[in-house]
Amino acid sequence: MSVPPQLERAHLIGIGGAGMSGIARILLARGAKVSGSDAKDSRAFLSLRAQGARIEIGQRAENLGEPSAVVVSTAIKETNPELAAARERGIPVLHRAQALALLMEGHRVACIAGTHGKTSTTSMLTVALQHCRLDPSFAIGGDLNESGANAHHGEGGIFVAEADESDGSFLTYSPSVAVVTNVEPDHLDHHGTPEAYTAVFTEFVKRIQPDGLLIVCGDDAAASALGEQAGVRVQRYGRTVTGEDDARVLDYQATDTGGRVRISLRGEEILVPVAVPGEHMALNAVAALLAGIELGAPVDGLAEGLGAFGGVRRRFEFKGRAGDVRVYDDYAHHPTEVAAQLRAVRHAAGSGRVVVVFQPHLYSRTKTFAAEFAQALSLADEVVVLDVYGAREEPQPGVSGALIADRITGAGVHYEPAFDRVVPLAADLVKPGDLLVTMGAGDVTQLGPEILAELDRRA
Repeated sequence: MSVPPQLERAHLIGIGGAGMSGIARILLARGAKVSGSDAKDSRAFLSLRAQGARIEIGQRAENLGEPSAVVVSTAIKETNPELAAARERGIPVLHRAQALALLMEGHRVACIAGTHGKTSTTSMLTVALQHCRLDPSFAIGGDLNESGANAHHGEGGIFVAEADESDGSFLTYSPSVAVVTNVEPDHLDHHGTPEAYTAVFTEFVKRIQPDGLLIVCGDDAAASALGEQAGVRVQRYGRTVTGEDDARVLDYQATDTGGRVRISLRGEEILVPVAVPGEHMALNAVAALLAGIELGAPVDGLAEGLGAFGGVRRRFEFKGRAGDVRVYDDYAHHPTEVAAQLRAVRHAAGSGRVVVVFQPHLYSRTKTFAAEFAQALSLADEVVVLDVYGAREEPQPGVSGALIADRITGAGVHYEPAFDRVVPLAADLVKPGDLLVTMGAGDVTQLGPEILAELDRRA
């Protein structure tokens, strides 16, 4: 597969990001010359440099060289010195999604979208197809535990991609197979209103190829409604679906390591093992199964692949055990995700307590969903709430983690805005048999190993 001419010499600003590093990985595998920069070093740079990428730490105009195009994400501001220099020199500037769309050309494309579950579902589909020896290309917003990679250039003629709705850039894609797991208002800092957020999904499904397939969760009213507007074949999955071609969930059974979901599909019962816990993950597995069938993979091979799926980094990722305390890390950063994951965690904890160290992500999301976050976190036994990880946003007066902590009921609550005090506090809270999970989309992920080290030190 050749390199698109526009990307033969690509410079990626913010190359360490999940989406950008994936594009770099695929470009390098296809033989492109890749350069890039980021504000700080990253573990992703080791493999990119080994493949030949030139990466600079710090962002300066002289980093550009002579690229055929500069690739940016929405997070890159126009004041960025490299972007400003590219504009001044007339170098073509492509959004990350535009670059990915160019890499998709010549493939049969499957895009996985939705407010929640798109990374896990994309990963499940990828691993299941790999198990069937179809060698798909893929681009995912997280690292597969099997390979440690977030992207790959495959030879199988299939391209599986996570389709990000946060900035509307997934409207660049025109897939032949699309999955929408659910639609629930989020990223209102960009979209403005819940109605505008929902509308962008309506536009997305209109971009499916005329002979393509839309797969939606029938248990989610907003996702299911998209099927009435798509203008293509539609297949639904879930407990409530009744269509002849739909995949109806008959039952779900949790196991020690995950679960099993039994579905009815076109008159046949299929048992799908799921190697990660939670009924929400089982639904994701059903969506992946349907997409894989549409892409031509055998049902038995897909089911075996789903049963062997090892998970995604930061999606209920086991970090270690200290004494009789297990520590996990999870990316959940929306109330629905937090609630779904904590229900799964509750089963995994067995007779032990659930202790959550939660870091809110974005001031806008914290302000909008403070009550919903509190309700979700109330499913735990003990909750430590950190201050807000602002990411791309500036602080907002009166918006802090206390907005959530003050509303939590039914659990022990500890608001700790000082990041360096969280580890000893968490170590004080846990008891033998407990399960502790660090949760959020920010730097809370750093704390799991530190908590384990502190528990080992005390032991």
